[in-house]
Formats: sequence, structure tokens, C-alpha cells
Amino acid sequence: MELQSVGIKNIRYPITVREKSGGLQPTVAAIDLQANLPRQYRETCVTTFIEILNRYQDEMSNRIFRQLLAEVKDKLRADSAHVEMTFPYFLEKKAPVSGTPSLMEYTCRFTGGIGPAEDFLLSVRVPATTLCPCSREISACGAHNQRAEINLTVQYRKFIWLEELIAMAEAGASCEVFALLKRPDEKFVTEAAYRNPMFVEDVVRRVAELARRHPAISWFSVGAESFESIHKHSAYAYVDSDEL
Repeated sequence: MELQSVGIKNIRYPITVREKSGGLQPTVAAIDLQANLPRQYRETCVTTFIEILNRYQDEMSNRIFRQLLAEVKDKLRADSAHVEMTFPYFLEKKAPVSGTPSLMEYTCRFTGGIGPAEDFLLSVRVPATTLCPCSREISACGAHNQRAEINLTVQYRKFIWLEELIAMAEAGASCEVFALLKRPDEKFVTEAAYRNPMFVEDVVRRVAELARRHPAISWFSVGAESFESIHKHSAYAYVDSDEL
């Protein structure tokens, strides 16, 4: 019997990701790696998956994915192979007024498939601030704001950095989020959000426009969830380039 999919799921593995600055960042990824197993194949595939992951852990990027998957496919004599790799990625950000440095964590994901149909995607999950436009409009002073999460996934025609996608998502919000702020910084980000009110619909439209104009991106999806501060529910919006 030929199996549709055989592999390893949610294995946590140390990898190294290349940074736009030129450095290498060690992190730990949760990895799903699968292949369709030919009927005549009898050897264990788990050993093969682990051996190949071990060879590529010193540098993992979307440029490496095709090589990794091609090796899995050839070694197992499979028609196709698929990998999904989710990991925390840290960028140093300086507070907007005091310049105080701190590390911000972003959740990133590489997804790729090789075989009859190839599909390679990059995803980032980015925290941000949104401020409600109608709350600002109807209030004599102040407006409710909340932390939000922006999910941007892209299919690319040429190499693109994770840092570019993170910056694209942050540009769509009322204000960025920082890990560490002094009092002057708090004043700055609060007032910046107040001057830039955004519904989640506005967020996804703005990020979509930025993604649509980027020469490396051939397809994208944008989702934004706002964890409302005065409601029990969240607000959510989504768009992908197929709908535009």
C-alpha cells in the first residue's frame, strides 16, 4: 500500500537563521517534515529525516529549503516532500525617544513543498497596537486601544528577508510594539497611536497594499486580530491577493 504521507511532526530542533544584517541567529524550531512513501519502501524514514535536518541546522533559510526537500525526496525515492518550520525570531529594537535597546520576539514560519507542485511560503506573526477610530471620534478625551496581532504570509518570486516582512506588518498598525519603554517612550507611542487610528480592516488593507507593491512577492495573505480592551471578543479581518 502506498502511503500519502509519512514523517515526523512537531519535533523541536536547534537551527540557525541568517539575519539581514549578515549575522546568524540560533533558535529552536518546531518542525513537521513529511514525504509520500513508495509502496516498495521498507526502511525507516525517521532516521533519514533526522540525518538531513542535522546537516542543514547550521543555516536555515528559504534559499536552503529546496535543497533540503530535494534530498528528502531523493533519499526516500518519494514523489513529493513537505516541511513546515515554526520558530521564534528576535530583533533588537530601540525605543523611539530614549533609544533604549531591547529584543522583540516574532513568530516566523517557513513552509515548503517539492514534487509535482512546488509551493514555498514565508510567514510572520507580528504584535502591534491598534486604536479604535470610532472610540476616538465619539470621546471627549482619549480612545480605547489594544494590542493586536498581524499575520502576513507571502509566496515569493525572489529572495526576501524576514525583517522586510516584519517591517511591512508593523507599518500597517496604529503603532509598533516595543519590549522596553521609558516614560518618554510611553508618551510617544500612546500619542502616535492616537494620531493614527486603525480598524483591523484598515490594517489588512494597508499591509496588503505594501505587499502588493513589493517586487519579490507573487502572492500574499494578511490577517489581523485585535484583542479588544473593552469587549469580550476580538475583532478580525483577512484578505489575500487572490481576492484583490
